[in-house]
Amino acid sequence: MLEESYFKYNNKKFIADDPISIPHGFTQKEDIEISAFLAAAIAWGQRKTILVNAGKLMRYMDNAPYDFVINSTATDLLHFKKFVHRTFNGDDCVHFVKALKKIYLHHAGLEAVIKNAMQVNDHNLVNGISGLREIFFALKHLPRTQKHFANPLKNSSCKRINMFLRWMIRKDKAGVDFGLWNISPALLLCPLDVHTGRIARELGLLNRAQDDLKAVIELTNALKEFDKTDPVKYDFALFGLGIDKKAGQLLSKF
Repeated sequence: MLEESYFKYNNKKFIADDPISIPHGFTQKEDIEISAFLAAAIAWGQRKTILVNAGKLMRYMDNAPYDFVINSTATDLLHFKKFVHRTFNGDDCVHFVKALKKIYLHHAGLEAVIKNAMQVNDHNLVNGISGLREIFFALKHLPRTQKHFANPLKNSSCKRINMFLRWMIRKDKAGVDFGLWNISPALLLCPLDVHTGRIARELGLLNRAQDDLKAVIELTNALKEFDKTDPVKYDFALFGLGIDKKAGQLLSKF
Protein backbone atom coordinates (compact mmCIF):
# COMPACT_ATOMS: atom_id res chain seq x y z
CA MET A 1 0.00 0.00 0.00
CA LEU A 2 2.85 2.36 0.78
CA GLU A 3 4.44 1.68 -2.59
CA GLU A 4 1.15 2.22 -4.39
CA SER A 5 0.55 5.50 -2.58
CA TYR A 6 4.15 6.63 -3.07
CA PHE A 7 3.87 6.27 -6.84
CA LYS A 8 0.47 7.94 -6.83
CA TYR A 9 1.65 11.09 -5.06
CA ASN A 10 5.35 11.32 -6.00
CA ASN A 11 4.99 12.94 -9.41
CA LYS A 12 5.23 16.40 -10.91
CA LYS A 13 1.54 17.06 -10.30
CA PHE A 14 2.48 17.20 -6.61
CA ILE A 15 4.69 20.26 -7.13
CA ALA A 16 2.18 22.96 -8.05
CA ASP A 17 0.31 23.09 -4.73
CA ASP A 18 3.27 22.36 -2.46
CA PRO A 19 5.95 24.70 -1.02
CA ILE A 20 8.53 22.77 -3.08
CA SER A 21 7.17 24.70 -6.08
CA ILE A 22 9.14 27.74 -4.86
CA PRO A 23 12.64 26.28 -5.37
CA HIS A 24 11.44 24.64 -8.58
CA GLY A 25 11.33 28.16 -10.00
CA PHE A 26 15.16 28.26 -10.04
CA THR A 27 18.00 26.37 -11.70
CA GLN A 28 21.19 27.51 -9.90
CA LYS A 29 22.09 25.30 -6.92
CA GLU A 30 22.42 28.16 -4.44
CA ASP A 31 19.15 29.77 -5.57
CA ILE A 32 17.37 26.45 -5.09
CA GLU A 33 18.88 25.95 -1.63
CA ILE A 34 18.08 29.42 -0.33
CA SER A 35 14.57 29.59 -1.76
CA ALA A 36 13.87 26.09 -0.45
CA PHE A 37 15.19 26.90 3.01
CA LEU A 38 13.03 30.02 3.29
CA ALA A 39 9.95 28.32 1.86
CA ALA A 40 10.36 25.43 4.31
CA ALA A 41 10.86 27.86 7.20
CA ILE A 42 7.34 29.25 6.75
CA ALA A 43 5.71 25.96 5.70
CA TRP A 44 2.97 25.72 8.26
CA GLY A 45 -0.64 26.70 7.97
CA GLN A 46 -2.68 26.73 4.75
CA ARG A 47 -0.59 25.73 1.76
CA LYS A 48 -2.12 28.49 -0.39
CA THR A 49 -0.98 31.12 2.13
CA ILE A 50 2.48 29.53 2.38
CA LEU A 51 2.90 29.78 -1.39
CA VAL A 52 1.71 33.40 -1.49
CA ASN A 53 4.10 34.48 1.25
CA ALA A 54 7.06 32.45 -0.01
CA GLY A 55 6.52 34.02 -3.42
CA LYS A 56 6.52 37.42 -1.77
CA LEU A 57 9.91 36.66 -0.21
CA MET A 58 11.31 35.76 -3.62
CA ARG A 59 10.06 39.05 -5.06
CA TYR A 60 11.69 40.92 -2.18
CA MET A 61 14.91 39.24 -3.34
CA ASP A 62 14.34 40.28 -6.97
CA ASN A 63 13.83 36.58 -7.79
CA ALA A 64 17.58 36.07 -7.40
CA PRO A 65 17.89 34.80 -3.81
CA TYR A 66 21.57 33.86 -3.79
CA ASP A 67 22.75 37.11 -5.36
CA PHE A 68 20.51 39.08 -3.05
CA VAL A 69 21.61 37.26 0.10
CA ILE A 70 25.35 37.58 -0.44
CA ASN A 71 25.16 41.21 -1.56
CA SER A 72 22.42 42.47 0.75
CA THR A 73 22.94 45.61 2.80
CA ALA A 74 21.07 46.95 5.82
CA THR A 75 19.10 49.19 3.47
CA ASP A 76 18.16 46.24 1.27
CA LEU A 77 16.70 44.47 4.29
CA LEU A 78 14.42 47.29 5.38
CA HIS A 79 11.43 46.13 3.34
CA PHE A 80 11.67 42.66 4.95
CA LYS A 81 10.62 44.34 8.20
CA LYS A 82 7.02 44.38 6.99
CA PHE A 83 6.92 40.65 6.19
CA VAL A 84 4.52 38.50 8.23
CA HIS A 85 3.61 34.84 7.99
CA ARG A 86 1.63 33.77 11.04
CA THR A 87 4.12 34.23 13.93
CA PHE A 88 7.14 34.61 11.60
CA ASN A 89 7.61 38.37 11.43
CA GLY A 90 9.91 40.93 9.86
CA ASP A 91 12.60 40.71 12.54
CA ASP A 92 12.73 36.95 12.13
CA CYS A 93 12.93 37.33 8.37
CA VAL A 94 15.82 39.81 8.53
CA HIS A 95 17.80 37.47 10.78
CA PHE A 96 17.22 34.54 8.42
CA VAL A 97 18.66 36.54 5.51
CA LYS A 98 21.63 37.74 7.57
CA ALA A 99 22.36 34.22 8.81
CA LEU A 100 22.21 32.82 5.29
CA LYS A 101 24.60 35.53 4.12
CA LYS A 102 27.10 34.51 6.81
CA ILE A 103 26.71 30.83 5.94
CA TYR A 104 27.38 31.37 2.22
CA LEU A 105 30.17 33.92 2.61
CA HIS A 106 32.04 32.31 5.50
CA HIS A 107 30.99 28.65 5.72
CA ALA A 108 30.74 27.57 2.06
CA GLY A 109 26.95 27.21 2.12
CA LEU A 110 24.20 25.16 3.74
CA GLU A 111 25.36 21.80 2.40
CA ALA A 112 28.91 22.29 3.67
CA VAL A 113 27.70 23.27 7.16
CA ILE A 114 25.47 20.21 7.42
CA LYS A 115 28.15 17.83 6.12
CA ASN A 116 30.88 19.27 8.35
CA ALA A 117 28.69 18.91 11.43
CA MET A 118 27.86 15.32 10.46
CA GLN A 119 31.52 14.41 9.95
CA VAL A 120 32.34 15.65 13.43
CA ASN A 121 29.35 13.87 14.96
CA ASP A 122 28.96 10.32 13.61
CA HIS A 123 27.35 11.09 10.22
CA ASN A 124 24.01 11.70 11.92
CA LEU A 125 21.59 14.22 10.44
CA VAL A 126 20.36 15.19 13.90
CA ASN A 127 23.88 16.44 14.56
CA GLY A 128 23.93 18.06 11.12
CA ILE A 129 20.78 20.02 11.93
CA SER A 130 22.12 20.96 15.34
CA GLY A 131 25.41 22.17 13.84
CA LEU A 132 23.61 24.29 11.26
CA ARG A 133 21.36 25.75 13.93
CA GLU A 134 24.34 26.69 16.09
CA ILE A 135 25.94 28.68 13.25
CA PHE A 136 22.57 30.09 12.23
CA PHE A 137 22.08 31.72 15.61
CA ALA A 138 25.68 32.76 16.22
CA LEU A 139 24.76 36.27 15.02
CA LYS A 140 22.97 38.58 17.44
CA HIS A 141 19.24 37.91 17.27
CA LEU A 142 15.98 38.19 19.17
CA PRO A 143 15.27 35.11 21.33
CA ARG A 144 11.84 34.79 19.66
CA THR A 145 13.48 33.99 16.32
CA GLN A 146 14.88 30.70 17.60
CA LYS A 147 11.42 29.12 17.63
CA HIS A 148 11.39 29.30 13.83
CA PHE A 149 14.32 26.89 13.52
CA ALA A 150 13.51 23.88 15.67
CA ASN A 151 16.11 22.37 17.96
CA PRO A 152 16.53 18.58 17.72
CA LEU A 153 18.54 18.59 20.95
CA LYS A 154 15.30 19.61 22.69
CA ASN A 155 13.46 16.64 21.15
CA SER A 156 11.68 18.71 18.50
CA SER A 157 10.37 16.81 15.49
CA CYS A 158 12.05 19.44 13.26
CA LYS A 159 9.39 18.90 10.61
CA ARG A 160 10.28 21.87 8.41
CA ILE A 161 14.04 21.38 8.37
CA ASN A 162 13.59 17.63 7.74
CA MET A 163 11.32 18.49 4.82
CA PHE A 164 13.96 20.88 3.46
CA LEU A 165 16.60 18.16 3.78
CA ARG A 166 14.36 15.71 1.95
CA TRP A 167 14.10 18.19 -0.92
CA MET A 168 17.89 18.66 -1.08
CA ILE A 169 19.05 15.07 -0.57
CA ARG A 170 16.59 12.59 -2.09
CA LYS A 171 17.57 11.43 -5.59
CA ASP A 172 14.09 11.55 -7.07
CA LYS A 173 13.52 10.13 -10.56
CA ALA A 174 10.04 11.66 -10.59
CA GLY A 175 11.52 15.15 -10.53
CA VAL A 176 9.98 16.37 -7.27
CA ASP A 177 12.89 16.28 -4.80
CA PHE A 178 16.12 17.79 -6.10
CA GLY A 179 18.90 15.46 -4.92
CA LEU A 180 21.46 18.28 -5.03
CA TRP A 181 23.48 17.26 -1.99
CA ASN A 182 26.01 14.46 -1.70
CA ILE A 183 24.46 12.94 1.42
CA SER A 184 22.88 9.48 1.54
CA PRO A 185 19.05 9.50 1.49
CA ALA A 186 19.26 6.58 3.93
CA LEU A 187 20.22 9.12 6.61
CA LEU A 188 17.12 11.27 6.18
CA LEU A 189 14.46 11.57 8.88
CA CYS A 190 10.79 11.54 7.93
CA PRO A 191 9.08 14.95 8.24
CA LEU A 192 6.33 14.50 10.81
CA ASP A 193 3.20 16.63 10.77
CA VAL A 194 -0.45 16.13 11.71
CA HIS A 195 -1.20 14.27 8.46
CA THR A 196 1.79 11.92 8.39
CA GLY A 197 1.50 11.26 12.12
CA ARG A 198 -2.18 10.35 11.96
CA ILE A 199 -1.78 8.01 9.00
CA ALA A 200 1.39 6.42 10.43
CA ARG A 201 -0.48 5.62 13.64
CA GLU A 202 -3.49 4.26 11.73
CA LEU A 203 -1.14 1.93 9.84
CA GLY A 204 0.72 0.80 12.94
CA LEU A 205 3.98 2.41 11.85
CA LEU A 206 4.10 4.74 14.84
CA ASN A 207 3.07 4.06 18.44
CA ARG A 208 4.43 7.12 20.22
CA ALA A 209 1.66 9.65 20.93
CA GLN A 210 3.77 12.82 20.86
CA ASP A 211 4.98 14.34 17.59
CA ASP A 212 8.59 14.76 18.69
CA LEU A 213 12.06 13.61 17.61
CA LYS A 214 11.62 10.22 19.27
CA ALA A 215 8.49 9.72 17.16
CA VAL A 216 10.36 10.80 14.02
CA ILE A 217 13.09 8.24 14.68
CA GLU A 218 10.53 5.51 15.43
CA LEU A 219 8.62 6.24 12.22
CA THR A 220 11.77 6.47 10.09
CA ASN A 221 13.03 3.15 11.44
CA ALA A 222 9.66 1.57 10.61
CA LEU A 223 9.85 2.92 7.06
CA LYS A 224 13.37 1.48 6.69
CA GLU A 225 11.78 -1.97 6.94
CA PHE A 226 10.25 -1.23 3.51
CA ASP A 227 13.16 0.66 1.91
CA LYS A 228 16.36 1.02 3.92
CA THR A 229 18.11 3.08 1.23
CA ASP A 230 15.33 5.66 0.78
CA PRO A 231 12.87 5.42 3.68
CA VAL A 232 11.65 9.01 3.49
CA LYS A 233 10.17 8.50 0.03
CA TYR A 234 7.13 7.27 1.96
CA ASP A 235 6.59 10.80 3.24
CA PHE A 236 4.73 11.29 -0.05
CA ALA A 237 2.50 8.30 0.72
CA LEU A 238 1.72 9.27 4.31
CA PHE A 239 1.13 12.94 3.52
CA GLY A 240 -0.97 12.18 0.46
CA LEU A 241 -3.09 9.64 2.33
CA GLY A 242 -3.52 12.16 5.13
CA ILE A 243 -4.71 14.87 2.77
CA ASP A 244 -7.09 12.47 1.02
CA LYS A 245 -8.12 10.81 4.29
CA LYS A 246 -8.25 7.43 2.56
CA ALA A 247 -5.91 5.34 4.68
CA GLY A 248 -8.72 3.23 6.16
CA GLN A 249 -10.19 2.54 2.74
CA LEU A 250 -6.84 1.59 1.24
CA LEU A 251 -5.78 -0.53 4.21
CA SER A 252 -8.97 -2.59 3.87
CA LYS A 253 -7.79 -3.65 0.40
CA PHE A 254 -4.66 -5.34 1.68
